[in-house]
Amino acid sequence: MRRLARVVPLVVLAATAASCTRLTPEQQFVQDVAQALGGADRVRAARVLTLEGTGRHWNLGQDMRPGLADQTFTVSVFTRAIDLSQHRMRTTLTRTPNFAYFQGPQAQTQIQGVDGDVAYNGNTPEKLARAGRVAVTDRRAERFHHPLVLVASALAGGANVSPVRTTGSDRAVDITTDAGVMTLVVGADNRPTRISSPASQINLGDVTITTRFSGYGDAGGFTLPATFATQTDDFTTAEYTVTSTVANEGTVEAPDTVKAAAEPSPAAPNVTVEEVAPGVWFLAGQSHHSVAVAFKDKLVLIEAPQSDARSTAVIAKAKDLSPKTPLTHLVLSHHHFDHSTGLRAALAEGMTVVTQAGNADFVKMIAARPFTRQPDALAKGAKPATVEAVADTHTITDGTRSLVLYHLAGNPHTETMLMAYLPKERVLIEVDAFSPGGTYHPYAANLLEHITKRKLRVDKILPLHGAPVTVKDVEAAIKPAA
Repeated sequence: MRRLARVVPLVVLAATAASCTRLTPEQQFVQDVAQALGGADRVRAARVLTLEGTGRHWNLGQDMRPGLADQTFTVSVFTRAIDLSQHRMRTTLTRTPNFAYFQGPQAQTQIQGVDGDVAYNGNTPEKLARAGRVAVTDRRAERFHHPLVLVASALAGGANVSPVRTTGSDRAVDITTDAGVMTLVVGADNRPTRISSPASQINLGDVTITTRFSGYGDAGGFTLPATFATQTDDFTTAEYTVTSTVANEGTVEAPDTVKAAAEPSPAAPNVTVEEVAPGVWFLAGQSHHSVAVAFKDKLVLIEAPQSDARSTAVIAKAKDLSPKTPLTHLVLSHHHFDHSTGLRAALAEGMTVVTQAGNADFVKMIAARPFTRQPDALAKGAKPATVEAVADTHTITDGTRSLVLYHLAGNPHTETMLMAYLPKERVLIEVDAFSPGGTYHPYAANLLEHITKRKLRVDKILPLHGAPVTVKDVEAAIKPAA
């Protein structure tokens, strides 16, 4: 963030006016914005803002190719209640995927809230569970991403305001709140056009979260935006069209049972080991798995998923299993964020990343991202990213053992997916193409098609979600219901 030349405490404007003291430019800026929203007195009196409407969500980091923004969810119900005087907010929404989604095509209800230092999630009001510290931080900042909330905080004296700066016809200030610095930008009519704040994202590192506003209209005496869209850097993640109501009483508290619950701590990585063949280890223990394959001169890790901590633990376990063999390569199955979160941990080890050609630029982009707010191992010791791009097939071999990588072309989960095959051991390693359990397997037919087309002799499949299975399990999953 830019260093502020000076930061001016914002005092209560009514008191300033009463004493006939001339308003500072910062005070006048906030006063003008408040007037454009409905008047400073009205803003000060507001207690609860409720937004109701519909919208869309985009699938950040999970689309068919890196950087693509084609997959969306239709949000048929959206309600957000914000307490303007306390750090309280609750969002309830129902969304339906418009693409082949691994959880199925049915609508999903999500409830997310924050109350002071308590965050919570759930699918129904009766089943809410306390969430961790990251959710608290993110939602306390998200609460300020509405003009009425941010201006009310400034008027209440709960924030500091930087000097006003201009860009063309727009003016902007940085408002320092107890949830971080918010940049407020207004147009010539003093109506806010956007609010931005710095954040840290587990895959992307340092990011800027921006909410853009438009469609201002009457909301019970206030003038508030009817449309707002949220971006992570330049990628739009959500867009809503809403009606707004403002009450002068009420609150948005978390249930007592949630507040009484202990804050969950991040689970320590649990890496279990199953040797499926000499020098081939299935590294499981949580929802996302990996495989280590030993060659005469190198050790290859397939997949670094879920989190930096998980992948660091998997890397350490792989080294322990073959301590005299250098760990040199990571096979990245695809770019999706839950499977590439440990990519930077592998790069910090100096590993070469082998992935489908469509992911090569993505790997280099992730390697170059700044991670100053939550530094990881790569941020502390940057190393260049070495990428081996696979168009269709690629073989890693030492003359005795071979690991063959195949592009899963036409897979409806992602266009840039690799599966791995050990021909001597007749072991196939895949992720997301088929995950055991459940009744919905939209990607399995494509996997079976590739096994058949490439004439692979497979005795065992190691899915990187779930326990080992056979080809018969895949066949059974894709048979139409009787």
